[in-house]
Amino acid sequence: MKQLINVTVLIVSCASITLTGCAVGPNYIKPSAANPTSFSIPKGWKIAQPNDQNIPNDWWMLFHDPVLNQLESQVEHSNQSLAQQFAALRQARALVTADTAPLFPSFTLNETSNRNRYSSGSFSFQPGRIFDSHSLNMQSSWELDVWGSIRRQIEADVASMQASASQVAATRLSLQSQLAADYFQLRADDTQESLLQNTIKVYEQYVELTKNRFDEGIAAETDLIQAKTQLKTAQTQMIDLGVQRSQLQHAIAVLVGKAPSEIEIQKATLTDFNLSIPVTIPSELLERRPDIAVAERNAAAASAKIGVAEAAFFPTINLTGNIGYQSNVYNNLIGPANYGWGISPSVSLPIFDGGQRLGGYRESVAQYDQAVANYRQVVLTAFQNVEDNLSAAAILTNEISVQNEAVDLAKQNLELTRSQYLAGTVNYLNVITAQASLLTSQINAIQIKSRQFVAGVQLVVALGGGWDKSKEPDLSKK
Repeated sequence: MKQLINVTVLIVSCASITLTGCAVGPNYIKPSAANPTSFSIPKGWKIAQPNDQNIPNDWWMLFHDPVLNQLESQVEHSNQSLAQQFAALRQARALVTADTAPLFPSFTLNETSNRNRYSSGSFSFQPGRIFDSHSLNMQSSWELDVWGSIRRQIEADVASMQASASQVAATRLSLQSQLAADYFQLRADDTQESLLQNTIKVYEQYVELTKNRFDEGIAAETDLIQAKTQLKTAQTQMIDLGVQRSQLQHAIAVLVGKAPSEIEIQKATLTDFNLSIPVTIPSELLERRPDIAVAERNAAAASAKIGVAEAAFFPTINLTGNIGYQSNVYNNLIGPANYGWGISPSVSLPIFDGGQRLGGYRESVAQYDQAVANYRQVVLTAFQNVEDNLSAAAILTNEISVQNEAVDLAKQNLELTRSQYLAGTVNYLNVITAQASLLTSQINAIQIKSRQFVAGVQLVVALGGGWDKSKEPDLSKK
C-alpha cells in the first residue's frame, strides 16, 4: 500500500508540473491591419447609428421578393458545398478532442493466458513439462508537457476550429449571394423577354403596314424585306434568352441542393429597386466579415504552431508504469503474493538531427508571416469591396436615371421617324434605325437595373451579411 501511495504522489506531482509548466513560443497577439476612419458614403446613404436595425440573418428579405425568400431558405439545409464545410467543422472539433488527450496519462488493461511446454532437448530443469502463465495488469504511459508542446498544439487546433466555423459562415454567405445574383439576372432575362414579346407585336404590325404599302405600290419591296428581317432578328433574340434563363435556373437548382429538372421558377419581371442599408463604420467591419475572421484565426493557429516547433528543441520526459498480477494458476491470480508494479521515467534530449528541427521551426515562422500577410490583405480587400459597391450604388442610380431619359427620347424619335416615313419624307431604313435604337436603349435600362440589384446584394455581402463575429459562441469552450 505504501508503494501505491508513493506512485500516486509521483503522478500527482508530474500532473502539477505539466499543467503549470511553461509553454515556449510566442503568445498570440492579433496582427495590426489597415483601418480607415470612414467610408465614402454616397448621397442618400448614411452611417449606421446605435438605434439602426442591423442587417438581419435572412438579409435577402430586404429585397421583398417571396420567391427569392423561399429559395434562399433552402441553401442552409440542402446545399452540398455548405454540407462539406459543416463536415470540416466537425472534423476540426474532433481534432481538438483527440489532441487534448495527451495532456493526461493513458491506461491500458491487459489480460493474457499462456500454456507452454519445454522441449525434451532444452536446457530446462524440467524438460517436457507443460506449464501455464496468467497475468492481469494495467499499463500507463504519459509524456509530460513541460514545454507546452501539447498545449500549443491544442491552441492551434482551437484556432483552426474557430476558423472552420467562420468558414461555414463565409461559404453560406457566398452561396446565398450567388443565388441572389443568379435570381436577379434571371428576372432581368424575364423582363427582357417581356420587352421583346411586346416589341415583336409592334414589329409584326410594321410588317403588316409595310406589306399593305407595298401592295398599294407606295413602298418598295426592300422595305418589306427589311421589316421582316427586323422582326426575325427580335424573335431570334427572344429565343436566345431561353438558353441563358435555363442555365441560370439550373444553377439556382444546384445551389438549393436539387437536380436541375426538379425546379421550375415561374417568370416574373424585375421590381423597382428600393434598398437602403445603413453603412457600418470601418472598425465594425472586422467583426462583420466571416472571411476576415477566417484569416485572423488562421494567423492565430500559425502562431501557436511556432511554439510546437520550438518545443521540439527541448527534452522529452516520459513516464511509463504498470501494476498488476501474475501467476501460473488462474483461480488465485488476484492475490497479494502475485501483485507487482513498476515505474520507468525517461528523458530524451535531441543532440543532432541534421537541421530537421531548425528547418521545422523556420517553416512555422514563415507560415505565420504568410498568414499575417493574408489577414492584412483580406482586410484591405474587404474595405475595397465596401467602397466599390457603395460607388456602384451611387453610379448605377444615376446611370439608370439617365438611361430612362434615353429610352424616352428613343420613343419620341421612333414616333417622329414613323410619321416622316408615312409622309414619304424618309425611307424605311430610318424607321429600322429608330426601332433598333429604342430596343437597345430599353435592353440597356433592364441590364442596368439588374446590375443595381446585384450591386445591392454585393454591398450586403461586403458588409458581412447578417453574420456578426462578436455574437458567435466561444467554440474553445465546446
